[in-house]
Amino acid sequence: MLVRDAMSTVVLTIGPAHTLRQAAGLMSARRVGAAIVLDQDTSGVGIITERDILNSVGAGQNPDLETAGAHTTMDVVFAAPGWTLEEAAQAMSHGGFRHLIVLDGDGPIGVVSVRDIIRCWAPGRESTARREASLAAG
Repeated sequence: MLVRDAMSTVVLTIGPAHTLRQAAGLMSARRVGAAIVLDQDTSGVGIITERDILNSVGAGQNPDLETAGAHTTMDVVFAAPGWTLEEAAQAMSHGGFRHLIVLDGDGPIGVVSVRDIIRCWAPGRESTARREASLAAG
């Protein structure tokens, strides 16, 4: 299975000036664990995750004053939609992170997470439904 088959296309994009509270609210509303941070001034693409926000709040920082840009990881490992899930899992394991931004052409088209990979690999309701649909179509 490929990254394009597992990735979430519900991509939340925010700017570096968003506060951590705003970022957390948007992430919660979209039910995602990460947001892509696009800096129009530097044309940079970064990521902020729920863990980044948790670490800031846990350190006593004010989520209304702290900006996403101050907590964004800019040294990002990107995935291609044609990567296998094994390649994505290996990149995550090697880098010690749980999300990969998926790039195709000009920009981000999705995010793949450890949860997405597990959902595809572990037998369960969704996997069973996909197999049954595939058998019925084939």
